Amino acid sequence: MGSPVCAFLKQNNIIFLRFFAILVLSCIPDGTNLCSNPSFDTPTIPPHSSSSSIPSSLKTLTLDGYFSFENLKHAAKDFGNICHYLPIAVLHPKSVSDISSTIKHILYMSSVTKLTVAARGRGHSLQGQAQAYQGVVINMESLDRPSMYIENGEVPYVDVSGSELWINILHETLKYGLSPKSWTDYLHLTVGGTLSNAGISGQAFRHGPQIDNVYQLEVVTGRGEVVTCSDKENADLFYGVLGGLGQFGIITRARISLGPAEKMVKWIRVLYSEFSTFSNDQEHLISSNNSFDYIEGFVMINRTGLLNNWRSSFNPKDPIQASQFSSDGKILYCLEMVKYFNPEKIDVLNQDIEKLLSELNYIPSTLFLSEVSYVEFLDRVHLSEIKLRSKGLWEVPHPWLNLLIPKSRILDFAEGVFGNIVKDNNNGPILIYPVNKAKWNNRTSMVTPEEDIIYLVAFLSSALPGTDGLEHIMTQNQHILDFCAKAQLGAKQYLPHYHTQDEWQAHFGTQWETFVQRKSAYDPLAILAPGQRIFQKAISIT
Repeated sequence: MGSPVCAFLKQNNIIFLRFFAILVLSCIPDGTNLCSNPSFDTPTIPPHSSSSSIPSSLKTLTLDGYFSFENLKHAAKDFGNICHYLPIAVLHPKSVSDISSTIKHILYMSSVTKLTVAARGRGHSLQGQAQAYQGVVINMESLDRPSMYIENGEVPYVDVSGSELWINILHETLKYGLSPKSWTDYLHLTVGGTLSNAGISGQAFRHGPQIDNVYQLEVVTGRGEVVTCSDKENADLFYGVLGGLGQFGIITRARISLGPAEKMVKWIRVLYSEFSTFSNDQEHLISSNNSFDYIEGFVMINRTGLLNNWRSSFNPKDPIQASQFSSDGKILYCLEMVKYFNPEKIDVLNQDIEKLLSELNYIPSTLFLSEVSYVEFLDRVHLSEIKLRSKGLWEVPHPWLNLLIPKSRILDFAEGVFGNIVKDNNNGPILIYPVNKAKWNNRTSMVTPEEDIIYLVAFLSSALPGTDGLEHIMTQNQHILDFCAKAQLGAKQYLPHYHTQDEWQAHFGTQWETFVQRKSAYDPLAILAPGQRIFQKAISIT
């Protein structure tokens, strides 16, 4: 005998289609910025009908974990620290069935409640994407994590919980001389969180983003179904969820590809004064067969004493020349490269690096080198986090802007933005580096510019307390976006954030129809990830 939810779904197919038509055609009015107030005061929205019965309804569920209905401010906060929307409840699941049961219950109650569900890992969203105003936030960190299973045969992989942190995966897989091949710059993030977006870092030119290094997923869909999917089984859901912004399901388990892991890295930085030379060298390196293992870049605008600051972690190849170099008043571009190695092969490594560097056209006096452990390099951002936390500067607003720019227009972007719209980078680093899309799988939900080589440009700003920094940075971000649109650069946002469904449709372009079809198939009532603001339930917002 089928479950009440299944019967409900079968008997109300027409209603579902009508519901979905309304969802697809509805959008938030232009000009409405729901994240403009960085306080915990939520927007004035009329209460849901029968909202008083919702908590007692949730309390009737038999769960391994539990719900909390008070002191929920932590679920209305994220790394961006710009959007704050209080949920009505937080689920602390112990099992995957807790998540499934909750979604099925909300689906069954859909005729009397407009509850939505957002999965929250470490809370590193930027614009409230993992929040659910007057909905249910699932605290994924409460999920019991079975022991990681590591297969170290011909095709090595690791099976992990969707709530597992990448830093923990690194430490565990290294016990077998293995590690994931593609990373993010910051490892204290959950697997489910990064795989719902993409997961891009300096290894992506060689291995693709993290979403292209997954063999299998376990997903709880917006229908409450627990589904195992892969390239060969339920492939449409598999590719939809990867980079799908949480719209089709919550990742509860993942099988991640592994590769051999070396023990040490040679870490190199050099500077350029001309952007075209800098970008040409980056593109040369990502196209070479025997290149570095990690390639990124930075933009520095009028940074005083730049090379002296490097000396705390790096050694100049020529200390005398380095001491005579001045960065004041200049726009400079830093190429950062890493080569992995084992200590017994240091001689061969040095020869390879010398050859690679001889092919580049950097400023000779700016060559800096360092040797650190593989773990220390991959976990480098965490050290900065510890320092910032100690100064009370970690939990400030982070109005980040991440863009993907096609290679053919990157020079136009650089000329229009660096030194013009952005006159300094005192608010945080500016990353810029190319990736080769030949290594990427175009079947996932992630959207990129059409060209084979694209640049990630990330403005990683922090709005420090006691200044007008947040307003200034957000205005600057909008000027950058306006410039890209006016110049028709063909740019796409990474970790996208839009205010209307028309903007989302433009973002997805030719992939929009597929995205909508998948939403209809796996989350027909738009229960999941409301904070992305792609598909909205019929809530009146004033």
